[in-house]
Amino acid sequence: MKRADAQRSIAAILQAAVDALSRDPDASVSEIAKVAGVGRVTVYGHFPNRADLVDAALAHAIEQAHPGLDDVDLTGDPGAALTRLIESSWQLVDRSRSLLIAAQNVLPPSRILDLHAAPAERVRKLVERGRDEGAFRTDLPTEWLVGVLHSVMHHAADELNAGRLESGQAAGYIAVTVLAAFSPISG
Repeated sequence: MKRADAQRSIAAILQAAVDALSRDPDASVSEIAKVAGVGRVTVYGHFPNRADLVDAALAHAIEQAHPGLDDVDLTGDPGAALTRLIESSWQLVDRSRSLLIAAQNVLPPSRILDLHAAPAERVRKLVERGRDEGAFRTDLPTEWLVGVLHSVMHHAADELNAGRLESGQAAGYIAVTVLAAFSPISG
């Protein structure tokens, strides 16, 4: 087990990395160390390279988001529940979209998906319930539908970063797109 001062140092570094990378995906280890109030050597003592630091920062940001997402009411109509989850999730994605860019620049897509496993499980359960109740399509695998939401959410972040979408519009666009994609095909 790490000493208490090492644990405090790691916590400060992780929070500084989340904060700095959420503002600037290109924030350097030196900038992160400065925000954390430690030296670069200390950062590298805990995280051997920038990719490891970005990985840990994204994991930390996702972990910090769990309580807010746990509070989202996922009962009732599956479409309405999905819309509430999208709105809540978008607020988190919007705050840390530059951190996501940093992660996409240094981590393989499979690792980013692995880090999103817990949030994806929440969506997976809702999709399964929606499928069971006839609200969501059953002709496509659940994992595909979960991936569609993940992709649309991240695309909205990319569009916002490119200046082609306003933050206040994103959750609505995501919800409309995803609900159309999830709707059962009649006929």
